[in-house]
Amino acid sequence: MGALTRTYNWHQTSIDTPDRWPRSLRTTLGIVLHSAFPMFLFWGDEHICFYNDAYRPSLGHEGKHPALGKRGQEVWSEIWSFIGPLIDKVMTTGDAVWYEDQLVPFYRDGKLEDTYWTFSYSPVYGENGQIDGVLVTCTETTEKVRTVQKLKETNDQLAFAIEATELGTWDLDPSSNEFSANARLKEWFGLPTDGPVDLPLATSVVAEKDRQNVEKAIQWALQYESGGHYDIDYTLVHPLTNEERIVRAKGKAWFTPDHIPYRFNGTLQDITDRKKAEQEVAASAQALRSIIESAPFPIGIYVGPHMQIQFANSAIITVWGKGSDVVGKRYADLLPELKSQGIYAQLDRVYETGIPFHARYQRVDLEVDGKLQPFYFNYSFTPLYDTEGNIYGVMNTAAEVTDLVEAKQQLEDAEATLLGAIELAELATWRMDIATRTFSYSERFMDWLGFSDSTKTQDAAYNPLPASYQQQVVEAIEAAIQPGSSGFYENEHPIVNQLTGQVRIIHAQGRVFYDPDGRPSILSGTAQDITQQREVRITLERQVQERTEELESTNEELTAINEELTEANQLLIRSNDNLQQFAYVASHDLQEPLRKIQQFSTLLKQEYTTSLDDKGKDFLDRLTSASSRMSMLIKDLLTFSRISTQQVAHRRVDLNDVVREVLENLSIAIDESKAVIQIDPLPILDGDSLQLGQLFQNLLSNAIKFHQPGIKPVVQIRVSQLLARDLPLSLPILRQSKSYYCLDIADNGIGFDEKYRDRIFQVFQRLHTKREFAGTGIGLAICQKVATNHGGAITAMSEPNHGAIFSVYLPV
Repeated sequence: MGALTRTYNWHQTSIDTPDRWPRSLRTTLGIVLHSAFPMFLFWGDEHICFYNDAYRPSLGHEGKHPALGKRGQEVWSEIWSFIGPLIDKVMTTGDAVWYEDQLVPFYRDGKLEDTYWTFSYSPVYGENGQIDGVLVTCTETTEKVRTVQKLKETNDQLAFAIEATELGTWDLDPSSNEFSANARLKEWFGLPTDGPVDLPLATSVVAEKDRQNVEKAIQWALQYESGGHYDIDYTLVHPLTNEERIVRAKGKAWFTPDHIPYRFNGTLQDITDRKKAEQEVAASAQALRSIIESAPFPIGIYVGPHMQIQFANSAIITVWGKGSDVVGKRYADLLPELKSQGIYAQLDRVYETGIPFHARYQRVDLEVDGKLQPFYFNYSFTPLYDTEGNIYGVMNTAAEVTDLVEAKQQLEDAEATLLGAIELAELATWRMDIATRTFSYSERFMDWLGFSDSTKTQDAAYNPLPASYQQQVVEAIEAAIQPGSSGFYENEHPIVNQLTGQVRIIHAQGRVFYDPDGRPSILSGTAQDITQQREVRITLERQVQERTEELESTNEELTAINEELTEANQLLIRSNDNLQQFAYVASHDLQEPLRKIQQFSTLLKQEYTTSLDDKGKDFLDRLTSASSRMSMLIKDLLTFSRISTQQVAHRRVDLNDVVREVLENLSIAIDESKAVIQIDPLPILDGDSLQLGQLFQNLLSNAIKFHQPGIKPVVQIRVSQLLARDLPLSLPILRQSKSYYCLDIADNGIGFDEKYRDRIFQVFQRLHTKREFAGTGIGLAICQKVATNHGGAITAMSEPNHGAIFSVYLPV
């Protein structure tokens, strides 16, 4: 700058050439130019600028340099509003000024930038003691200030990070074992808030299960060989509240050159929620795997370019039908039949491009029992990505829709059948879009209405209605489409063809269909031309009126007939009474001589058996057997008569008690046959306990009696409950009920051919000879009568040598 100062054309400035400069300027300038400290000099009224080499770099490479000899305001125009008053103040008052780290906008290197300076402005006195200039000594502190600012920002960010992440901070002096921490950590540990504490006090709140591990980790971190690293998870137990908190401690031990630890500090993070979340995630992952495994729809995962099966749930294993040992096999090896069906190409494309593939109602031929069979699926191939975003496999999800496709085909067939039926029935169809209030019609309806367009607005749609019917039809349709209504429309009214004027009477029906949100969307229906039917009805009504008048004349005859029927009912009641009396007398009169026969037969056996030859003994045995069968027959006939004529004494009956009593009566037969009786818990119902006992007595004794030779009888009594609509259609149920008990008496006996199913319930009907199986042929007729008396029915199913099931249905 000295050379530049000497060669500068000072003549053009207000201070003239150097030979005319005052001594004070030359002296001051000499100090400035020879100083290694940055200096700047403003001289004279125009504040002519001088500066030294040390100041030169502050002006930048493409900034204000050279500023030598220029006026101060010209050089420092961008900050003159700040330094101009400072210069004037110094030159006026003689008081020096000092600023430290002052922000000064500075133009250099082709741009205006914020810079920081520490500087002083000092007066320079002239020859006569007046102030002729201002000496600026300065140093740029931009880097220092920015470093301080960055350090502050870093500290602020660190403090914010600690606060935002809710970290505790700690510091241990290994030499004194003093432990200091921030307020958060002390709160977690339940430590005093003021001053440091001894390390043992801090570690005393570590849970007993973790304390030894924590102490060992601290001791190891303070060993130079550990590298000073400290990282451990453990549980804290607050000494006052006993609240448990899981934390992660991370720290660093610092060592002297002699490997002596002089500081050990770090952070503590509350990971209680994370640990719980990890446990929940692990549980969720296990639950998800269990859900996927037990999912009813097929799921498989294939990895690598060869589509190796990594996972397959039971549903997809079942669909494949290749056995359970599929994991680890190649998809193509397991299902070679898919090669010609394009599925391998779909998988490869998903694996290579990452674009998922979805198919709906896709036919897939799978090999089942060595034969290709068609199935239909909705399935997807979805790419799987690793943590680096690379595709490593494909997930296959599917749903078998074979039944749905078949049902859809059946639906299409049904729709075709319905359209055929509509056409055959000569019905017209119509449809109303509720949102747009537009109507559309079938060709037949258009022909009836005289419309050429199949769609009409609401106003045009009502034109074919006679004026007297329009309001009534509108109100009926509006009522049907209102939310909360039944959703059904039915009306009968005339229509007038808009072209020909022909009048028809139609019967219209419709039903509202709703959108997924439950709002009425479509009203769809049919219309039938009933013009001829109404004409016939008018004719019939006239004829009915005539017949009514004729019928009135016959009412007197019906009254007389009713009186005769009443008398006949009374006679029938007396007849039933007489029948009961006859049954009693007949049974008594028949039993009395029979008892005589049985008594004398017994006496003959006891007193004269030695006097009889073999033929006589055979005659006597036949007599005894015939009299026993006769006695049994009379008793069964009496029972059948009583059940047929007496009213059922209805009361609550516990069938468990009834069956228990029957089993006691049959105990000898059960023991002799070694029969096994298995009984479900039976219901309590309204009925006659004596009659129900007869029913179970006959059914159980038959089940024991008709057993297969050499096979132990097994008899089961099972019970279930059915709704009325689920009853067999062939049952002659007498009493209507919402539901019925079904009592099944099943055995493993000889069974019977079902062509005799109706015959076995008739009186005296037998399927076997008396020598094969004893009996009167009345027992099942009694069972049927008991079931009928209780408003129910009985039926049977069987197959020869495969047992029989007798099912009794009784109202609940």
